[in-house]
Amino acid sequence: MTSEPTTAATAGITDVNVWLSRWPFRRTQLDETPALVSRLRALGVTQAWAGTFDAIFHRDIGGVNARLAEDCRAHGDGMLLPFGAINPMLPDWEEDIRRCHEVHKMPGVRLIPNYHGYKLDDPVFAQTLELCARRGLVVQIAVSMEDERTQHPLVRVPNVEMAALPPVMAKVPGARIVLLNALRTARGGEPLTLLGKSEHLYVDIAMLEGVGAVANLIEHYPVERFLYGSYAPFYYPESPGLKLKESAVAGDALSKITHDNASKILTK
Repeated sequence: MTSEPTTAATAGITDVNVWLSRWPFRRTQLDETPALVSRLRALGVTQAWAGTFDAIFHRDIGGVNARLAEDCRAHGDGMLLPFGAINPMLPDWEEDIRRCHEVHKMPGVRLIPNYHGYKLDDPVFAQTLELCARRGLVVQIAVSMEDERTQHPLVRVPNVEMAALPPVMAKVPGARIVLLNALRTARGGEPLTLLGKSEHLYVDIAMLEGVGAVANLIEHYPVERFLYGSYAPFYYPESPGLKLKESAVAGDALSKITHDNASKILTK
């Protein structure tokens, strides 16, 4: 697939949904970090929030995060911002949060509740959110990692149920949460309903489908809540740019989705 770089603000594009290392069930075209960084730069991306696929099944989360931080330093040339994994079902997960913040200087963390075996109404999620909020860490929640129809038959993992999120966020008012891979359509549904219940909740467009989908979203919901996310290299990194182009998003709305909204999240 080829695509011209997205026309965005002079500040460049911030991709909030990038993953390093290898998807456990197949190779992807850009699962070597230098190749991924090169493609993102060619598309006008100047900052990418990067997690790692190793976090899905590896139990040594401390090692996973250390490798992620080193990979971002070695190959990102300042573009990759590491978002370390936290698995609160494993021992010493609180220490992993401390290391992400104090040792690796990460701006946020990435949670994968469905693969790690907990729900958003479990007390451990609220504890995780509170600890991250105290440290000023952005929390990204991967709502879906793969379409249920293409999952390996021995690893069937449902999407994260989000109904419990607003009451938990209400108890942790300082939390900033980004939902990754949550939107499938612009016709409403739970992710969009949640936007009206918390001013610190954001969602990316990585899995959004449909003709004019982005335009429809920003017509009915605040554009300040939507973020440019590609889910590269699982998806082609050109995808979000093509969605914006197809919806003829321009001007202030384009700047907000491609850069400004993400920048404000980091500085709140």
